[in-house]
Amino acid sequence: MHCMNADLSDLTRLLQNLIRLGTIAEVKGAKARVRLGPTLTTEWLKWATRRAGSTRTWSAPTVGEQVIVFSPGGDLTRGIIVPALYSQEFDAPETSDTIHTTHYPDGAVVQYDHAAHALTALLPGGTANITADKVTSNAPSTICTGDLTVMKNLIVNGATALNGGVNAKAGAAGGVAMAVQGSVKASEDVLAGAISLTKHAHGGVKAGGDQSEGPLP
Repeated sequence: MHCMNADLSDLTRLLQNLIRLGTIAEVKGAKARVRLGPTLTTEWLKWATRRAGSTRTWSAPTVGEQVIVFSPGGDLTRGIIVPALYSQEFDAPETSDTIHTTHYPDGAVVQYDHAAHALTALLPGGTANITADKVTSNAPSTICTGDLTVMKNLIVNGATALNGGVNAKAGAAGGVAMAVQGSVKASEDVLAGAISLTKHAHGGVKAGGDQSEGPLP
């Protein structure tokens, strides 16, 4: 009878260990330990990820994150960590059923709202880097609210409207600051140094067919 009770107790323990809820206690590399109760913490276990072949994804769990441990045969030493469940410590970041979002611990948010057709990325105090042979934007309108720095050549094939003025400066190699192929039309005056194109006076003016001298400074 004692042996039967012991067998039943072992069987119950194995069944209970098949699926356990816990929280991440420690993370090291691609493994973590899970706290399953006040006195029970698993050995180092692998966690499930979306892809782990030639295409690989990585997102390490957070200490305190609630997870599920699946243990084949009830053996916790062979358990697999399956993330994750919202908890009081880490509540759901959104409540809308149209939003897919990822929130990061530094305050960054990447979010898509399919109802509003809006993709947003918030990177507080951070940078975004794209490395590619070619980047194409097919948007009919693109707005840049901050400074735009182009380190190499800027080629514009369409019409250009510059509403804030232009300041052109010759490069380090010298040469002219701006070369225009074609005519230039100004609705107001054009200045070359202190000489006005529309208001400058000429010296050496006299009647007849002689030409005047150049404009006076």
